[in-house]
Amino acid sequence: FLSTAAPSLAALPKGAAVGTASLRRKAILLNRRPDLEVTPIRGNVDTRMRKLADGEVDATLLAVAGLKRLGKADAATEILTPEIMLPAVCQGAIGIECRTADDATRTLLEPIDDAPTARRVAAERALLAGLDGSCRTPIAALAEIVDGGIRIRALIARTDGGGMVETERFGGEADAEAMGRDAADELRRRAGPDYFAD
Repeated sequence: FLSTAAPSLAALPKGAAVGTASLRRKAILLNRRPDLEVTPIRGNVDTRMRKLADGEVDATLLAVAGLKRLGKADAATEILTPEIMLPAVCQGAIGIECRTADDATRTLLEPIDDAPTARRVAAERALLAGLDGSCRTPIAALAEIVDGGIRIRALIARTDGGGMVETERFGGEADAEAMGRDAADELRRRAGPDYFAD
């Protein structure tokens, strides 16, 4: 959360303009703060920060990882927790694709394969597949390794912030994909068949 108008999202005045191009962020923001005006804002990090500084919006949302990479992490007014802003599916994970039968390449990739991350990604991707999600669908999920197992939190929302449906699963790491699919089934069932029709 970056703002020139408030030290936190909660302190942002009623009617404040928040710029984001993300449907997920827009939906979650409007669900949590329906009094805000969410407007589209595009461009790279510098462009979005300039638009904020120029007063085009009162606040914007940027990924902390991107700010850190650019040496601009101190620009963040508040770091939003997953309880406030659940991330996009597999946000921050790096994937490398290779042919199944390409043993030479698979051998080269083995040392950089991070098994806990792979299990987390498997849970989140199974959820996304189960929801038939796309970049035009406000879906959020976060799988974490906790207490010797995996916890996955997920939500879907309409772009206007209404009708948010949330769920959570905890289980063994070997069940990561099954938990993602099960969470997707629950979200679909609770949301109903025409949930994303708008």
